[in-house]
Amino acid sequence: MHSWFALNPVSPATVEVRGVHQFDWLTRENVPVLEAEENRNGIWNYYHGNHVAGANLSNTSPRTFASKLQARSPKYISVLNHLRIYLPELFPNLDKVVFSDDDVVIQRDLSPLWEIDLNGKVNGAVETCRGEDLWVMSKRFRNYFNFSHPLIADNLDPDECAWAYGLNIFDLRAWRKTNIRDTYHAWFKENLNSNLTLWKLGTLPPALIAFKGHVHPIDPSWHMLGLGYQSKTNIEYVKKAAVIHYNGQSKPWLEIGFEHLRPFWNKYVNYSNEFIRNCHILE
Repeated sequence: MHSWFALNPVSPATVEVRGVHQFDWLTRENVPVLEAEENRNGIWNYYHGNHVAGANLSNTSPRTFASKLQARSPKYISVLNHLRIYLPELFPNLDKVVFSDDDVVIQRDLSPLWEIDLNGKVNGAVETCRGEDLWVMSKRFRNYFNFSHPLIADNLDPDECAWAYGLNIFDLRAWRKTNIRDTYHAWFKENLNSNLTLWKLGTLPPALIAFKGHVHPIDPSWHMLGLGYQSKTNIEYVKKAAVIHYNGQSKPWLEIGFEHLRPFWNKYVNYSNEFIRNCHILE
């Protein structure tokens, strides 16, 4: 990463690449996520086990089955995926950040996003419980949590609206006044102690709990989701969105990417670069 940005500067932006090893406080004692890393064999077997045997696939659509399989992916216990909950510690000198995932395309100036008044909240995010796309924008807590578990049923509302990671504006000053990180830790440990039965694997479920009461909804046009698993995405909405997010398995640089959505990503790829050519990314 250091070499890439040295050879391909993005002036006037300043790029700082940092590794996990550079943060001394990232220890097993401070970061419960690392405990899951050490116990990942069970999760790996869970993901790579025989998901077809004993499954009633006649009542399961391929899309639903793929979604369930994706939710079990070992990548969701990667400490890198969980590092976002430590943003105030990672950037102690910053008061506010705009956070984006690495599978997004930014299509317009985000300065107005930076200026949004969060009204004292910590996390500016797009809510995913309402919208014309009934697949991508119909997510409530029931979609993420196991409400047959008493701990979940007693503490959460299945109809509560979910929100999206991938493009967020975080007020770090407000965050530092909360117990968000500790709440995240507590529920993460509860899920480990419950043999991972409280929710599907992922970083969003514990965050939905930890940020409860700390989220300020932003306009959906800032962040359009589902380009990595929704083939019926409205092209006109894609063109207008500030940020499009290829969340899902069908990344635009893979053969399984949706052909009609790939151009929104690959029009920014420099195919004359020898390293890019060696990656055999589809044009």
